[in-house]
Amino acid sequence: MEKEWSELTSEEKREQRFKRWLSPEGVNFKSPEAEASYKKRVTRLIDAITLKEPDRVPVIANAGHVPARYCGYTIKDVMYDSEKVVKAWRKYVNDFEHDVLPSAGAVRCGRALDILDSKMYKWPGHGLSDDYSTQYLEAEYLKADEWDAYNTDPSDFNLRTYLPRIYGAAEPLRKLPPLASTGRMPAGLAAFADPDVQATFKALGEAGKEEMAWRKVLTDLDREGLESGLPYFYVGFVPGGAPLDNVGASLRGTKGLAMDMFRQPERLLDYMENTVPESIERAVAWADMTGIPIIFIPLHRGADGFMSEEQFHTFYWPYLRRVLIGEIEEGLVPLLFAEGGYNTRLEIIKDLPKGKVIWLFDQTDMTRAKEVLGDYACIMGNISTSLLVTGTPDEVKVRCKKLIETAGKGGGYILSPGATADDSKVQNIQAMMAAAKEYGVYRR
Repeated sequence: MEKEWSELTSEEKREQRFKRWLSPEGVNFKSPEAEASYKKRVTRLIDAITLKEPDRVPVIANAGHVPARYCGYTIKDVMYDSEKVVKAWRKYVNDFEHDVLPSAGAVRCGRALDILDSKMYKWPGHGLSDDYSTQYLEAEYLKADEWDAYNTDPSDFNLRTYLPRIYGAAEPLRKLPPLASTGRMPAGLAAFADPDVQATFKALGEAGKEEMAWRKVLTDLDREGLESGLPYFYVGFVPGGAPLDNVGASLRGTKGLAMDMFRQPERLLDYMENTVPESIERAVAWADMTGIPIIFIPLHRGADGFMSEEQFHTFYWPYLRRVLIGEIEEGLVPLLFAEGGYNTRLEIIKDLPKGKVIWLFDQTDMTRAKEVLGDYACIMGNISTSLLVTGTPDEVKVRCKKLIETAGKGGGYILSPGATADDSKVQNIQAMMAAAKEYGVYRR
């Protein structure tokens, strides 16, 4: 008799998720060879994740918008023309042999941003030139004295305060009465008849339609890649992750976050305490929906020098670790993007179950990372962005060879850039892929 999901151990849950990843539901592979290639690639990743030696070191390009430039397009071109996205990414997929699907999912829909008049971003044609990647504009979208209002009724705050701050088109929503009063005071509903308020809801609807059509094109494009034998590697940008980063990224900004650590630390601690379960639930929901067990978690503020070790132990690691443990218990594999350097954090972050997470290191010393974490976690990354942008293919291959010989020794390593490099030379991406095949084969 089969066990219920709740009765399975974390290891059994992960095995079930790995099986689903290996045999994705509803994917009609183009040929038996495509299906065999897909399974081989996923098996290679699973072996690395579980600290084994796969047939060779997996390589992941983190291409960003490189496919657009490879096809002669600017970033603005692909943000405003889905046909160009399809043409560019299809060519990039077909011209190179990848280990995972180089998804176009991160390409933003320019028309939706236009309609909303987004204040959270600059993008090509709106504060940036045509060939620059979209930039997030960090700000105090939640003011220091607004924690009580946010905690008392977050839905009301988000509608009447937060949305008007992040979208110019939502400015009229400030006119609305508190949501809690509209049911008790029907006269309050009259505010929704205001022409400006109605224009806001119309804009939200139009942006939603644009985004829905855009996502359909990208989803169909990804499915085409899947059917050719290229697996997804992770579920990207799941709401949740590191609780402190959630506060800094979308609510308080880095400056506000730092001030709260000193002036009202209890606000941060209460918020993070309450959001840990939600972060876990969202990750599980996305994994259940997609069938992909790898959950990408960018760590924006945990790096060396951003905060003291005492602050890291107080505000960052305890809450992040609880999220990670919760995800691991549900059979998920957190992929932690350690932005910057984590050289002083290695012994701290070692405190996780063996073989259950992936650490993507940007500027961390990989020789030492292998020494400290090699028996505990799969590690990946560390090809510098500057090398991929300004270096030569030979220099890239030399760096890859060194990483394979050190971080890749004994398995448990995935070759990749330390961060997405939108300006990478295509020849350098090719050199990275070639290095994995030339130097990354494990001798049996």
